[in-house]
Amino acid sequence: MLISKKTEYALKALCHLAQQPDNSSILIADLAQANNIPKKFLEFILLSLRKGGVLQSRIGKGGGYRLAQKPAQVTILSVIRILEGDFTEVHCMNDGGQNQCREVNDQACCGIHLVMKDVKQSIAAVLETATLADMIEKIEHESRRKSEIIDYCI
Repeated sequence: MLISKKTEYALKALCHLAQQPDNSSILIADLAQANNIPKKFLEFILLSLRKGGVLQSRIGKGGGYRLAQKPAQVTILSVIRILEGDFTEVHCMNDGGQNQCREVNDQACCGIHLVMKDVKQSIAAVLETATLADMIEKIEHESRRKSEIIDYCI
């Protein structure tokens, strides 16, 4: 599974929002600039996330976007599903398995289908437990680790 640029930008923006003080909103322009995301593209992404219940928005003074939930409640899978829909590794698993594989008459006996079904379940299990809070923790841990590295180049 390869996430799109749309989802990558969404996760960057959501992490940025999650690191803000509680109840503070950020303007799209500021969010776009801070994360090097095209503003028009970010507007579309944030609108989708708002409709999906991940974000709230306010207009006027002090307006902008903020998380609708705590970072520990926003799963990576929920963001992917809002922006990408359900993900699959092979075409015969699209649309709940409605697409028949042309090469195999019985999908229940197709080795590729069976293995990819396991792969999909494993990926979903990780993504439905991983949250924005987990991503931020990993980012902070890696930043601390990198800051402790001593470079002895001369």
